[in-house]
Amino acid sequence: MAQILIVDDDAQLRQSFGKILEGEGYEIRAAASGEAGVAEVRREAPDLVIMDVRMTGITGIAAMQQMRAASPNLPVIIMTAYGGTETAIEATKLGAFDYIVKPFEIPDILRLIGQGLSAGRLARARVAIAPEPDESQDDALVGQSRAMQEVFKAIGRAAPTDALVLIRGESGTGKELVARALWQHSARAAKPFVVINCVAIPDTLLESELFGYEKGAFTGAGSRRVGKIEQAQRGTVFLDEIGDMPLTVQAKILRLLQEKQIERLGGREPIPVDVRILAATNRDLEEAVAQGRLREDLYYRLKVVTISLPPLRAREGDVPRLAAHFLSRLARELDMQNPGLTPEAADLLAAHPWPGNVRELGNALKKALIFSRGVPIGAEDMSQAIGVGRPAPAVSGAGASATAADEPLRAFVRRALMDRAGEAAFEHVLDTVGRAAIAEALEITGGNRTRAAKLLGLSRPTLIAKIEKYGLRLTTQVQ
Repeated sequence: MAQILIVDDDAQLRQSFGKILEGEGYEIRAAASGEAGVAEVRREAPDLVIMDVRMTGITGIAAMQQMRAASPNLPVIIMTAYGGTETAIEATKLGAFDYIVKPFEIPDILRLIGQGLSAGRLARARVAIAPEPDESQDDALVGQSRAMQEVFKAIGRAAPTDALVLIRGESGTGKELVARALWQHSARAAKPFVVINCVAIPDTLLESELFGYEKGAFTGAGSRRVGKIEQAQRGTVFLDEIGDMPLTVQAKILRLLQEKQIERLGGREPIPVDVRILAATNRDLEEAVAQGRLREDLYYRLKVVTISLPPLRAREGDVPRLAAHFLSRLARELDMQNPGLTPEAADLLAAHPWPGNVRELGNALKKALIFSRGVPIGAEDMSQAIGVGRPAPAVSGAGASATAADEPLRAFVRRALMDRAGEAAFEHVLDTVGRAAIAEALEITGGNRTRAAKLLGLSRPTLIAKIEKYGLRLTTQVQ
């Protein structure tokens, strides 16, 4: 259970806000001043701090600096009633995870808390570089194959430098783990590590997310906002899927790399920044340059130091080690016994080509573990989890994929497109599938929201928000 410290000199806010967060499954501690909050963190660091910026005694900013000196990776969310002031901007520059303006909507703060807790876990969980799995490791780059040994060597050589590193590899090979290992073994390890997925953020929002904006820069920009790059001052920024970045943003990234400066949207003054850039892609960058989708000058900037991750099918002997690591970790996460694999199941894993690489292996083992019934996972269990022997429908035409969905799902999508043509059909499809996935996860876990959230890979607040959005009604006791 995540532990949150609320620091505010308003007793009513501490009490009411604390009850709301307790109802969401968080363990709450409270402090009535910045000094008391610092003492709480020094006694035992919580998972996240939510703190007012103006209090009797020391300010929230001063308290935050002392807290982060005691616990460098502690995410702190600043609350302020003075949106757009330099105080809130300064708090972000000095290491606050984010700030929110009072009065705020509960779904907004819950979403921010979920993001902060996720960032905190990311910062605290060390990425071990281990030939053999260790049961105490949650995140590890595991492998004894020659290809992975070369990756380990490259991380060791590049990590102590400030060089830009481009991490290349197929989807699911573990590029973010390599980025985190580079950060954690660098001189910037005590500073922020900010992950930006260039695909997950719409093109229209990516620029403002990265660089921030000034008040009035566009409709709805009611106050100045510090971008993620500026928030990572003296830290590391990981640009995932950089091969899909819009050309307009590429020009600004190139300026950042060349001049160590950025400009907020609507701003006129350059802002100096000190960040290390790590980037990753599963795209053919050379082809992207030839097609005009990637600037050639940015391409040459990116490829100074390159670490290439091998696909799982090229990592001879690593599948059994990875399987042992995943089963141990997943059993802890799902609060289940680790039943292990039968020799036949292990042989099946070793023979499978794993087009989705390490991510596919982890997901298949998770599915098999959930339905294992406490006995060793057999070949039949693994076959069902992997989908071996399930024929893929033929798909033709532009954009056809070798990993196309099963025919029933394609039929559903086809009906949805015909029924909702021009009426948000895409969102309708996603919502329908999302609702079904959450309902199944809740059924599998007997209505236990915490385990369902882990099963789905969502934060608990995000799961609860989606349960409410989809109007799901549970007949079993939830936790």
